[in-house]
Amino acid sequence: MDIKRSQKTHFSLKFININEFIETKTLMNQGILALVTSTGCASASALQSLTDAMHIPHLYIQRNSEGSPRTACQFNPSPGGQRYTLAARPPVRLNDVMLTLVEELRWQKFIVFYDIEYDIRGLQGFLDQTSRQGVDVALQRVDRNISKIFTNLFTTMRTEELNRYRDTLRRAILLLSPHGAHTFIQQAVETNLASKDSHWVFVNEEISDTEILELTHSALGRMTVIRQIFPLLKDSSTRCMRQNHRISSLLCDPQEGHLQNLEVSNLYLYDSVLMLANAFYRKLEDRKWHSMASLNCIKKSTKPWNGGWSMLETIQKGNITGLTGTMDFKDNGSNSHVQFEILGSSFSETFGKDIKRLATWDSVHGLNGSLKESRIENGMQGVTVKVVTLLEDPFVMVAENILGQPKRYKGFSIDVLDALAKILGFKYEIYQVADSKYGSRLPNGSWNGMIGDLINKRADLAVSAITITPERENVVDFSKRYLDYSVGILLRKPEEKINIFSLFAPFDLAVWACIAAAIPVVGVLIFLLNRLQALRSSSQNAPPGQPANGAGSGTLHSAIWIVYGAFVQQGGDGVVGSVALRIVMGSWWLFTLIVCSSYTANLAAYLTVSRMDHAIRSFQDLARQIDVDYGTVRDSAVYDYFRNKGTNPLEQDSTYSELWRTISKNNGMDYSVSSPSEGIRKTGGSVGNKGRSCYSCLFD
Repeated sequence: MDIKRSQKTHFSLKFININEFIETKTLMNQGILALVTSTGCASASALQSLTDAMHIPHLYIQRNSEGSPRTACQFNPSPGGQRYTLAARPPVRLNDVMLTLVEELRWQKFIVFYDIEYDIRGLQGFLDQTSRQGVDVALQRVDRNISKIFTNLFTTMRTEELNRYRDTLRRAILLLSPHGAHTFIQQAVETNLASKDSHWVFVNEEISDTEILELTHSALGRMTVIRQIFPLLKDSSTRCMRQNHRISSLLCDPQEGHLQNLEVSNLYLYDSVLMLANAFYRKLEDRKWHSMASLNCIKKSTKPWNGGWSMLETIQKGNITGLTGTMDFKDNGSNSHVQFEILGSSFSETFGKDIKRLATWDSVHGLNGSLKESRIENGMQGVTVKVVTLLEDPFVMVAENILGQPKRYKGFSIDVLDALAKILGFKYEIYQVADSKYGSRLPNGSWNGMIGDLINKRADLAVSAITITPERENVVDFSKRYLDYSVGILLRKPEEKINIFSLFAPFDLAVWACIAAAIPVVGVLIFLLNRLQALRSSSQNAPPGQPANGAGSGTLHSAIWIVYGAFVQQGGDGVVGSVALRIVMGSWWLFTLIVCSSYTANLAAYLTVSRMDHAIRSFQDLARQIDVDYGTVRDSAVYDYFRNKGTNPLEQDSTYSELWRTISKNNGMDYSVSSPSEGIRKTGGSVGNKGRSCYSCLFD
């Protein structure tokens, strides 16, 4: 800004681009009273060094980069401790607002997504505070190509990991630009990673009403938006106070409507001009006007401007009420007046719903309002609700009934329904759905099962073990889920076959044959050694046929008996006297020790593995085999899941197509069942020709 004093003490304002250093030097050569800039942190830091050195008052308005949320700028220390840079835009207080929101909502785990342009160091204080409170916070950077991020998720993560990631996305803070946040939420919804009970918090000082509506329309679940507001913006009596200086009233004319199209940084830029004009006017009134600084940075002899400090003090002592409300620099050289509004919607809102103001936050009073969900209490006294259900152990079961009394139900879901009825004061009438189906879309667009009864208003509420799917969420509202499960395979427990020869299973037949042959061979060897010992002992008058130190009887069958007794670890009858016999028997004992130890270990492992061994461990195993019949519950969520995966031409794995061909034979009448209980009976009871069967998905 180039400000020149004319003969009539009017001021002419000239806005220029000062992103480059050379333009500032040109201004200094022409004469300068103060500098107003609206740049990023890097350019502001360079200009701050120049203005501090030359004693030029500098009003700085931080501008967002690519629409991302602001982070605090780190300025260099001023020489002599005299800083001539004043922050016209208040310091970044987003961390304080987010911390208040997390405490109010009592979040214990959430994820923060931030732009690639966002300086992650700005979150350090927020992360320190949440860490001290024991809150689990995850961070993830969002690149410019948002669709590629979600594509990579499905190519690198397995189904279980995607389910965990989907649960993580239920609580998320978005430090993104409005356009980036809209694209991010849109991709999350389209890829089914966003759920109806999710809560997205968008944090950015600058977002328009139109952009807020776009976010609300694209999001599932609850949406909260935090943005900066100016409470005096619509107050025509106090807006744009000129205080005797001539400033164009074009922006202040309520008939024009230019303010709605201005960025927040431009509003602060306009008020900074008002602040300077007010300071110059007071200087003229006090007759303490200073000549403009004419400085040359190239010359080493150039001295700082003598009137810089006096002009800075005049600016700091003043205050104005402009487009952004009250502006002053009494708080350590920065404008501290800032206020945020917190807009939000509630859970289970459909597409296109508007949002309302929940609370406000300012730097003096903190949070004003409540972010908690409004709950219905005692608002259904005397109301009778019609409830449709489907039997599913252990969620909904038929209780023991006294003759002549209406049918009663019990189970986990019924306990929840009874608790709600007691709290809210309503009564209910419960009945079973006629077609015994959970609910799926028919070819003509209508729905059957419990979902159909809800849509056609035959029932007010459905209670059962039903799966939340995106298709069902589009037509009915669900409560928060209270049980998560993955698709599994139900197999009949294999029959334990009694085999009297199972004791021989740890060793092969060849091993047993070698052991059987080794016993007589070693027995013959011992017999021969006994005979040799007997011949040597005959010279010492020993009785014929009996060795002096023999190993029992000198007959062949006695030698074999000694070898067999050693093999079964029962010992022998005689004493081994000769060295040769001791060597042979010692080797045999070592052999029997190894064989018996190996047999014991292999027998225990064999018996354990035989009880745990199943040929089918995954869907791939199920699709590859032809011996076991398999199916699922017709018209259930898993039935639709197999149909979507099996008929998807983009699916690379042929497993699901093979599974779907089997499951859908004769429209599911051959192998699939009508209810989980029928599937359990078919799996555990007597089965068809092949004698074995398996069924997946006992729940919907």
